[in-house]
Amino acid sequence: MIVTRFAPSPTGYLHLGHAYAARFARERGERFLLRVEDIDSARVRPEYDTAILEDLAWLGLQWDGTLLRQSTRFEAYRAALNRLESEGLLYPCFCTRSEIAAEIARAVEAPHGPEGPLYPRTCRDISKAEREARIASGAPYALRLNSALAAQRTPPLHFREDGAGPSGERGGIVVDPLLFGDVVLARKDTPASYHLAVVVDDAFQGVTLVTRGNDLFAATHIQRMLQTLLDLPAPGYAHHRLVLDTNGRKFSKRDQSVTLRSLRETGKTPDDVFALLGK
Repeated sequence: MIVTRFAPSPTGYLHLGHAYAARFARERGERFLLRVEDIDSARVRPEYDTAILEDLAWLGLQWDGTLLRQSTRFEAYRAALNRLESEGLLYPCFCTRSEIAAEIARAVEAPHGPEGPLYPRTCRDISKAEREARIASGAPYALRLNSALAAQRTPPLHFREDGAGPSGERGGIVVDPLLFGDVVLARKDTPASYHLAVVVDDAFQGVTLVTRGNDLFAATHIQRMLQTLLDLPAPGYAHHRLVLDTNGRKFSKRDQSVTLRSLRETGKTPDDVFALLGK
């Protein structure tokens, strides 16, 4: 059975891009699940949470089973972090964003990943004593994955692309375990990064096909490595085109004119919405 999911964040109203993503997942899943990714406590709002359910009902997209909220999954994320930590794959990073930017600026040639310059591994090699002293002093820190060590612990990996990646990629895609460098997997104010939470929750929900936009195609590389390190099953992937505005930019939750709520208020029907999307 093909199990897909739609996983919006209640940090704004759903827009045309969300409607396309939800329909894409519903059409490809014999079982279609809903997960609300609500661990960003600084940006989550109850009214956006409620609107997700209202908008999906208005579109006629009914999900199967019980809605899952990431805010109920903190223990599962902590267990995954504990496992990685016990295997020596995590280290605390005490650098602020400004310190990282300054270090990168000083570098003659900083390596880049899909999201820009990679973290320069400033805290990877500090001594155990210094780490313990800083933690004891109450210094805030993030937990980063030691990507070089993780790459040594995993066999050559690939993922199956059943959609069409940004450049039309299909079939078996070779994973680059160092593509994102030493990514953050947790912060003091966020119990799990997107990369960690998504692989833990997809496994928990039994998702067999991850459908999402091409802007997340590169993220599959780090997520496949995390799945392997945590002995989680590897789903297939189907990335899809992004819904863009007239200027060729991806829609934003800040653009109220294309939210499903505003379209509904102007008299648009679900059929009108899917016609706009070419569905």
